[in-house]
Amino acid sequence: MRTTSRHRGITRMITAIGVLSLVAACSGGNGGNGTAPAGGGYPDKNITFVVPFSAGGPTDTVTRMIAEPMAAKLGGKIVVQNVEGAGGTVGAGEVARAQPDGYTVLMHHIGMSTAPALYQNLGYKPLEDFQTVGLVTEVPMTIVARKDFEPKTLQELVTYVKANASKVTLANAGIGAASHLCGLLFQTAAGVKLQEVPYEGTGPALTDLVGGQVDFMCDQTTNTSGQISAGEVKAYAVTTPERVKSLPDLPTTTEAGLPQLKVSVWHGLYVPKGTPQDVVQKLSEALKVALADQKVIDQMAKLGTAPVKAADATPEAHRARLQEQITTWGKVIADAGVKAG
Repeated sequence: MRTTSRHRGITRMITAIGVLSLVAACSGGNGGNGTAPAGGGYPDKNITFVVPFSAGGPTDTVTRMIAEPMAAKLGGKIVVQNVEGAGGTVGAGEVARAQPDGYTVLMHHIGMSTAPALYQNLGYKPLEDFQTVGLVTEVPMTIVARKDFEPKTLQELVTYVKANASKVTLANAGIGAASHLCGLLFQTAAGVKLQEVPYEGTGPALTDLVGGQVDFMCDQTTNTSGQISAGEVKAYAVTTPERVKSLPDLPTTTEAGLPQLKVSVWHGLYVPKGTPQDVVQKLSEALKVALADQKVIDQMAKLGTAPVKAADATPEAHRARLQEQITTWGKVIADAGVKAG
């Protein structure tokens, strides 16, 4: 068929419209700002929740609690992946570099706010390279020891470690981990410098504590409640202003004579910067549903913690907490003179 100038004009117009449509689809209607396209069908494949600590540890436990109800709300499947190393910074770094499409989500604790002060070459900036999804829970910490450790009370522990500083071993999950930070605060409050034994996660650290290979440690109730109740470890105190309902006989550090030692571990969900806002919102709404799930509430209660209020399971509340904690811990770590590298 003979091609006329009119036909050629129509062809060029259709081609131009196709190109413009393709450009619009690729930009996601965001003005070309580099943000990933909005996920209208999200999720249409498995979502990976990265835990930057060992399996069986407190952050892993909290993650697995909320994964199932969140997946049910989202209508997909959530796979939990443990990426250990460097106080949680290895796993966090992987998520910071992941595709910002909502399929790679980070669960982290206060380590997200302490890393900037601890690591000179961190490789990511928490406030700039991530988008916050919402806070999850705030977990008390406990001071626990091998069950045959000589001191019977917190005051006796302080006296004992001062007299035996060169022999006593203080376990933790590595520099920058919550157990390490709590241990630093204990040493500052007690006025002593102890021999620290770092592990790749609190799971193996607690295992060695139960086995008597190390003397004592500071760890979250989500990791220690079972062992305390079973009498597998000796517990001295909880590091919050009020007693924990699931451990009613365990005094607070204030009651036990060490009021300077107060710390709790908050957890939150993060996605890489550039993740579409509608996807972030879907994750946040699914988080709220999970935290209102009675099974999750009951599981957390058994471990000495509770879900945050719905108002805190939001990107805005989470970001505000992160910003405040970066400032707070920055001073504590600078005063302690601690560096991880």
